Amino acid sequence: MMTKRSILIWGSVAAAVTAYAFVLRPWHLRWGATDEEVEKRLPGDEVASGRALDTTRAITIHAPIAQVWPWLVQIGQGRGGFYSYTWLENLVGCRMENADRVHPELQSLAPGAPIYLHPKAPPLFVTHLEPGRALVLGTSWAFVLQPIDERTTRLLVRGRGRFENPDLGAVLNFLYWRLVFEPAHFVMERKMMLGIKARAERE
Repeated sequence: MMTKRSILIWGSVAAAVTAYAFVLRPWHLRWGATDEEVEKRLPGDEVASGRALDTTRAITIHAPIAQVWPWLVQIGQGRGGFYSYTWLENLVGCRMENADRVHPELQSLAPGAPIYLHPKAPPLFVTHLEPGRALVLGTSWAFVLQPIDERTTRLLVRGRGRFENPDLGAVLNFLYWRLVFEPAHFVMERKMMLGIKARAERE
């Protein structure tokens, strides 16, 4: 028979899970994005490999595309970094350094180029590149720039794909993506978007 304390504990857990599933998760999956942006077809959608991961996030940057693109095109481990929480990235051995200036030698990128997230992990390859507009990594992590006016840019970041660990069963895969990967990815990606915004606006 359950005690009052156990009922209270399990009730709190159920309330937290419900709040996350129906309030917090829908919010962070589309952080900053409008309904139109969430539904909009973006570069990279054609190569997405499933819908286990499906996020669209957006941020307004008070700088023209010409000032935003150089920061975006130089992302990557061993390049300009990801402008996120470096101490967290380096905690897992990423050896990340975030650039505080545009590097001319990192501005040339071509389809098929490898972009590393970790020095010991397989890279994501550039699958779509439109200079000044779109950069897509793998299948797919898409970064899209849209002009609002001459001095304002909208940055959209979309993640779509199916990533499963064959060593885990269906239930563990589901719990991993919902409770570990999605929240962690949001925290790091949000900081990256804010990092790009701050650097571009500083110019």
